[in-house]
Amino acid sequence: MKTHLAYFILFFAFACSEKKPDYSINIDDVSVTGGRISGFFSAKDSIKIFKGIPFAAPPLGELRWKAPQPVIPWEGVLETKENPASLMQGAPVPFFAWSEEFLIPKEPISEDGLYLNVWTPAKDESEKLPVMVWVHGGGFSAGSGTVPLYDGEALAKKGIIVVTINYRLGIFGFLAHPELSAENPDGISGNYGILDQIAALKWVNENIAAFGGDPDNVTIAGQSAGAFSINALVVSPLAKGYFNKAIAESGAMVNRGSGLVGGLKSSEERYAQLLSDSGLTSIEKMRKIPADSLMKIQGWFFPVVDGVVIPSVKEAIISKNSSDVPLLTGWNADDNVSLGPPVSMEEFEKNAVKQYGGRAGEFLELFPAKDEVQLAESQGVISELNFGMQNYSWAKLQSLYGSQPAYLYYFTRIPPGEPNYGAFHSAEFSYAFHTLHYWNRSFEKIDYDLEEKMSTYWVNFVKTGDPNGEGMPEWPVFNPEDPLVMELGTEVKSIPLPHSAQIRFLESTIQ
Repeated sequence: MKTHLAYFILFFAFACSEKKPDYSINIDDVSVTGGRISGFFSAKDSIKIFKGIPFAAPPLGELRWKAPQPVIPWEGVLETKENPASLMQGAPVPFFAWSEEFLIPKEPISEDGLYLNVWTPAKDESEKLPVMVWVHGGGFSAGSGTVPLYDGEALAKKGIIVVTINYRLGIFGFLAHPELSAENPDGISGNYGILDQIAALKWVNENIAAFGGDPDNVTIAGQSAGAFSINALVVSPLAKGYFNKAIAESGAMVNRGSGLVGGLKSSEERYAQLLSDSGLTSIEKMRKIPADSLMKIQGWFFPVVDGVVIPSVKEAIISKNSSDVPLLTGWNADDNVSLGPPVSMEEFEKNAVKQYGGRAGEFLELFPAKDEVQLAESQGVISELNFGMQNYSWAKLQSLYGSQPAYLYYFTRIPPGEPNYGAFHSAEFSYAFHTLHYWNRSFEKIDYDLEEKMSTYWVNFVKTGDPNGEGMPEWPVFNPEDPLVMELGTEVKSIPLPHSAQIRFLESTIQ
């Protein structure tokens, strides 16, 4: 009996020692800009997690509508073990296809939210692992780095460090106004959210080595508004040198009419009028108004092409003034979230004549609307290509004017279960993050197989700038002369450019 007990004690001691490996990165005392922090191990003690690390000063009071300021130092060890506050936005309410897994935690929501999260598998600081910095979507008015489907543990287990960030949203992040431009030495305003993203990248550059990361091997990645942001960061002179690869899922602002970007003067005038209509005419007074009161102002606030933070995107790429980095980009087969109310067949044809003039007949051949079924299908393709044209055009420009490759995908998998919204906007990133287990859907083997392939492609790209790897279906470099894309669906294979005739027509109409 004593022998059995001795074996049990030895086995238990061995098992306990296996659960607590000897890491030289001490999660209870990591030095970063501002002071020391403590994190925690994942459930299986393999990944080290730090949540709520400050990368800039809280943008409160006089710092509202200012560029992000340096972190305020703290004493002792700051616990970074809980989700940080999401920046100011409306309460999360599921709608359309976006269930609660796609939304921010219900609380806290605060103006004090310039924090980031880190997942690292590194056992010591010398590993110099590749890093992916994720910029969330949400139409520049919602979202945060702590959305459940952005959890970085699964990707970290594949050998990369994952960083998710917050940035100012809505009126707090993108208010352009003549008074704000007048107080800025560069004569610009707006884009505070983009400046937050750049501040987070600077923090990564200065601090990620303490987590076992390589500051010279950083990939910026994002979806929807996050992908628009990635496009802005690639062309911004202020972000140069902080990353060397880019992933943009369903979004960019290469072509005019992207919908989520405006010019400085027009934005100043539009927002000044909006505030005036709300009885707000003084920026000084607005800096003293409670954040909740500002949230009551009804309006959409987007990035601004100001020539300083964000130059003309297409011109920057063509003139080779952007960051010339490998690009992985694409869109979803049902990226139709901007369709708006359906129009009748008569209205559809009238709009075609109004928009395309003498080429309306050509347009209606490619986007027919002779019955209700055709009308619905054509409107769906048009809405899908609101995103697809941006990502296709970016890949083409990178191929023509850059020295680094572009890889284009087309996501077609319809997540199982009801309601069925097709391969909807945002459906792809959980597969890429390997976080289907956080999503309450009746997934099948084909979904888990796709999740494994997509997350491997993404990790390969983060590591090397090439998604390809041993045992993976070959993903061709995008070539405008023979445009192939990688279909990510029930099958994973390269296919000819989808909607190629429609894309060619729309491309010929873009100024």
